[in-house]
Amino acid sequence: MIRLSLIAMLFALPAAAQDRIPSHCLAFADAGQPQIHRASFTAPVAEGEVRIRYLDHASFALRTPEGRVAVTDYTGFIGGTDLVPDVVTMNNAHSTHWTSRPDPRIPHVLEGWDDLTGSAMHELDLGEMLIRNVPTDTRSYGSVRKDGNSIFIFEVAGLCIGHLGHLHHIPDEAQFAAIGRLDVLMVPVDGGYTLDLASMMGVVRRLKSSVVLPMHWFSGASLEVFLAEMGSEFEVVRPEISQIDLSLSRLPSKPTIIVLEPDLLP
Repeated sequence: MIRLSLIAMLFALPAAAQDRIPSHCLAFADAGQPQIHRASFTAPVAEGEVRIRYLDHASFALRTPEGRVAVTDYTGFIGGTDLVPDVVTMNNAHSTHWTSRPDPRIPHVLEGWDDLTGSAMHELDLGEMLIRNVPTDTRSYGSVRKDGNSIFIFEVAGLCIGHLGHLHHIPDEAQFAAIGRLDVLMVPVDGGYTLDLASMMGVVRRLKSSVVLPMHWFSGASLEVFLAEMGSEFEVVRPEISQIDLSLSRLPSKPTIIVLEPDLLP
């Protein structure tokens, strides 16, 4: 069901700022309403909020009140802008989720796969934002590559925002515990390149996020299946925009899938 009333929150007053402490994602958020935002990505973000823009494929850009920018599954290109992110995360299950030549001006480049030293483990504290990861395995030419993917979690403005990356299997109990609470979930819904749709929907149900942002949906056919199957449990909002502003106090009272349209930064 489309809730046009959410769009009316455009001019809602900003939420109060939240005190961030490292890894605070162990308690559930209060109910509220999200804010649909039509401003430029680089416009100021209100205290206690975070701006999320769907760029393309599996890439999202997050902007904080202090102007810090993080980009998920960074491929080296975010649009015509000369904006330099403070941090980018990457997964290398496919070339569309990483680059071997990140912009050298980016202060923090977080690779989400294992290397010669072992599993990728990150806990980057930028003061206003904490970024950590939970490694998962990937399929590789008929075998399993241990810790080839990372679920990256961004803790900012009191919100816990999770990006499943190129998830290939249902997380185990230890991985779910390490993920903790996710208020906002970025989930691939291609139905084959990552996890099959039935299993992915089970992951979404298990995580119980207030806001779900579909990604990695190509032509849209698998997206429609995902929405049809989940529509009885989630509100479905299609505001035909690329970005939203969220705060902890305005999370929807009923779990909501918000379909953002991909749009690179101009």
